[in-house]
Amino acid sequence: MTAAPAPVPAEPVPAEPRPAEPRPAEPVPTGTGTAEPVPASAGTAEPVPASAGTAGSAAARAIPRWRGARFRRRVTAVVIFAIMVLIAVVMFYPFWYMGDNAFRTPAQFDQQSGHSLAGWTQLFQNLPVVSELINSTIVAATAIAIILAVSTTAGFAFAKLRYRGSGGIFLFVVAALMVPLQSIIIPEYVNLAKFGLINSYWGAVLVYAALGTPFATFLMATYYRGISDELIEAAVMDGLGYEMTFLRIALPLSLPAIATITVLQFIQIWDDMLVGYLFLPTSQRTITVGLAALSSGRTTGIPSLMAGSLISAIPAIIVYLIFQRYLIRGLTLGMGK
Repeated sequence: MTAAPAPVPAEPVPAEPRPAEPRPAEPVPTGTGTAEPVPASAGTAEPVPASAGTAGSAAARAIPRWRGARFRRRVTAVVIFAIMVLIAVVMFYPFWYMGDNAFRTPAQFDQQSGHSLAGWTQLFQNLPVVSELINSTIVAATAIAIILAVSTTAGFAFAKLRYRGSGGIFLFVVAALMVPLQSIIIPEYVNLAKFGLINSYWGAVLVYAALGTPFATFLMATYYRGISDELIEAAVMDGLGYEMTFLRIALPLSLPAIATITVLQFIQIWDDMLVGYLFLPTSQRTITVGLAALSSGRTTGIPSLMAGSLISAIPAIIVYLIFQRYLIRGLTLGMGK
């Protein structure tokens, strides 16, 4: 008989872990004399994630950077303000100097002490100030009217009308900006003398108009290019035509550019002396020509010249202050488009 196989011992089955019994709460004494139980979890600290420490350190590093950038912005603002103050002092010092010395006598001017109205009295005795101011106004206003009439229509044509050779003509007009006045003043004098326009308002007016029209045309053409072509085409299709579209739509929209041209041309014409000296007679000379003639006299005092210069500068300053808002808008919108 074969022997029966030996029985295999059974593997031990691991015992299931028993859940941990909650630890009884420890009594905490209170002011009433009785102890209140405190949960066991109150004494254990919760784990802090590792990302919290990283974020805190990054925020701590970002604070000095932010403070450094803010400090640099403040320093930049202070430097810019100081530069602007310096420029303002440099620009306003001549006006203060004229105003201060205009109310002096020649002796007071030499000593730089005291004030008097003798310089103004001498100015009005030696120079017809009122009539020369009127002459300057007539010449400047007439020349600006011609410049605006030509530049607005020509600028609209260059910007919105398409015809053969418009680009070449526009470049020819812009090229006229490069021609200096001194190189063409003699040919202009000869040509105007042939037509009998010397020694009259019209000679100086036409010269100023010819000198100011190229820049004004360039500025108006640049400004009109910023107006939507769809707006112009819709107005033409509605039956207005290009003429009425220009008068009713384009021209009202270009008031900032017109104000810019008015201010710039007025200052240039008002302060010019060469054209008025060559093309105007003595009875029609402008205030700048009168001051030049006054300064050539041997007995003219410096306070009188300062008073005349102050009177000559006031109209240009007034015009600039009136149209300042339109001037800045016309330059930024017109030249930027």
